[in-house]
Amino acid sequence: MTTDQIVYLVFGLVLVLALVFDLGLLSKKNASITIKQALQQTFFWVSLALGFFVFMWIEEGQKPALEYLSAYLMEWSLSIDNIFVFILIFNSFRVKEQYYSRVLLIGILMAILFRVIFITIGVALVTQFSWVLYIFGVFLLYTGYKMFTANEDESFDPHDTKIYRLLKKYLPLANHDGGGKYVIRENGKPIYTSLFVVVILLASIDLVFALDSIPAVMGISRDKLVIYTSNIFAVLGLRSLFFLLRGAVSKFDYLQQGIAIVLVFIGVKMLGEHYINQWIDKSTQVFISLGMILLCIAGSIFYSMFRNKKGGPKDLEDGSL
Repeated sequence: MTTDQIVYLVFGLVLVLALVFDLGLLSKKNASITIKQALQQTFFWVSLALGFFVFMWIEEGQKPALEYLSAYLMEWSLSIDNIFVFILIFNSFRVKEQYYSRVLLIGILMAILFRVIFITIGVALVTQFSWVLYIFGVFLLYTGYKMFTANEDESFDPHDTKIYRLLKKYLPLANHDGGGKYVIRENGKPIYTSLFVVVILLASIDLVFALDSIPAVMGISRDKLVIYTSNIFAVLGLRSLFFLLRGAVSKFDYLQQGIAIVLVFIGVKMLGEHYINQWIDKSTQVFISLGMILLCIAGSIFYSMFRNKKGGPKDLEDGSL
């Protein structure tokens, strides 16, 4: 077996065992997840991802391992944006908290399947047509600019999405959760509940986010192993991260700008790769990318916390006038 095949095999085994452990020991059907449990599960998935980073370093070497770590951090930070949208979807369809965990799990497993297909197509396109990378680069520049300048007042309505309108047009939908079921029968005909709609929306919304994240990861590495593993590990940790951050995610006011800067940075790197390679070796580029991601994400989170803390007394003062 080649080194890559060994890494893929280990990754697959770890993935299966982790899912069994997560579903069997860390999760209970129709039970609410506390902050403590969410923290434990988040620690579990992050530890697995970092453990795989060490394994990659041993088996594949420094450069692929650091590319994996950079890609994982990029995906992990982008997943925080997913959480905000997930919260809106759950609130919009009035999903009971006891169903959150199960619905998130199914939606995330579907998202992983779609991402594997999307990555496979993307890698095949880049392998066949290298100029596609320039399209990705321009797309990242545009996405980063739009994200940086996005109006906070712009609202997202899950009932106004194309996916929901298609579901409503072609499927008989119920306006309730069917007691925790995804499909019920009325007059002998199948009716799809709000939980079914939420699962489809979660998976499709994640695929929309993948349009940003996968080109960004390809700007960090072209190694299929790095792209697949970093994406899947980040998505698998999304469920526990949702429960951990759902009350605090709205406080990260400047995280979006931090992510936007990273996307623009990677877009510029992709567009100028030919010239950058003449001046900076690949290993150094990996360190620069990793440092940029850490700086922007950590900086935007701490700046958000600082502004919120600083704005507290000011808001109180404004309210007293």
